Amino acid sequence: MDDIPLSALSIALILLLVASAFFSMSETSMMAANRYRLRHRAAQGQHGPRLALALLERTDRLLGVILLGNNLVNAAAATLVSVIAIELFGEEKWALGAGTVLVTFLILVCSEITPKIVAATHADRVAPVLAFLLWPLLRAAWPIVWFVNLFAAALLRLLRANTAIGGPQLTTEELRSIVADASHLLPAEHRSIVINLFDLEKVTVEDVMVPRGEIEAIDLSRPIDELIGQLATSFHTRLPVYEGEPNEIIGILHQRRLLAHALEAPLGLEEIRSSLSEPYFVPATTPIYAQLRFFRENRQRIGLVVDEYGELMGLVTLEDIVEEIVGKFTTSMPGASANFRWQKDGTALLDGGHSLREVNRLLGLDLPLDGPKTLNGLILETLQDIPAPGVSVRIGKVTLEIVQTEDRRVKVVRLYRPQ
Repeated sequence: MDDIPLSALSIALILLLVASAFFSMSETSMMAANRYRLRHRAAQGQHGPRLALALLERTDRLLGVILLGNNLVNAAAATLVSVIAIELFGEEKWALGAGTVLVTFLILVCSEITPKIVAATHADRVAPVLAFLLWPLLRAAWPIVWFVNLFAAALLRLLRANTAIGGPQLTTEELRSIVADASHLLPAEHRSIVINLFDLEKVTVEDVMVPRGEIEAIDLSRPIDELIGQLATSFHTRLPVYEGEPNEIIGILHQRRLLAHALEAPLGLEEIRSSLSEPYFVPATTPIYAQLRFFRENRQRIGLVVDEYGELMGLVTLEDIVEEIVGKFTTSMPGASANFRWQKDGTALLDGGHSLREVNRLLGLDLPLDGPKTLNGLILETLQDIPAPGVSVRIGKVTLEIVQTEDRRVKVVRLYRPQ
């Protein structure tokens, strides 16, 4: 190398550092690139993301060509610095030591830290560009990469390491976290709907049903005048109908069908009976996603929820399931949820029959959902007794005060916002 000018050696060293920076950026950007975003851009016909995905499908080959090139370049740079040091200062030990320190510093700053920071910050933009250079390099160096990977694969098998390479797999909870953190991409209401969709397989109709004690139903054993008065003041278009025994539902009355009879002749029990449709019964453990599908397939909008013994537990409607996904948009009667929010004094006055899921969602609480489904049930289970008005109980971080009891149940509860 005595005949090579010092300037040419310096230029060669700079080129080697640039090549080392290229391989460092390639390794970081390829490993940090968002594969879902690359797939989206590749589906739009962009060639760079398509090449990047092809390289990422065989990570062993990709890392093989990157590390092969990077080690060769760094070794060449170290050798070249030693030659330059000898040309400038002769074969002095201190000169060789200083050259080693210098090349380590240059590689660390110029070829490792700085390029990797840039690549990690802009991985999705850098990876498709570098893929155009990595692809021909892999084709050219394939025999060497294949030979080196033979030994790497043998060592992995000896260590019993799992070398199966597949696409990124996300759990439901990880997807939920991604959606929850996407505040800059999705409005809060949209995020809430998507997050609610993740719970569809875990939430059952028992979680969203109207409890049996709160069902408005028609008793055909009552006088016709009372029935007409009840129908005239009801806020529901569909009402369960029984005769004497509330647990024995004989049909569902659609008031719009009854209206035609009422216009033609005075309304009587026979007209009501002839307007009934067959009741549709639903097991309490049915997931609401499956129930939504059943409603669609059977062209139903209302189902009577029964337990394993066939006893009536409550009532679920199509609107109840939709509200579980998109949030509350209707109520059974005007003003039913007027107080379903925190007041200025930090309290909320609620009916004991309210669903715990609804209370948690609308008030931002974390009351347990693995037991009773209503406030009344949770309080009775916690106290193991029917409390008198004025009794308070603390469940988790929430303090609840019993305001009114009625018919062996907690009628009204005052909740105190957690500090």
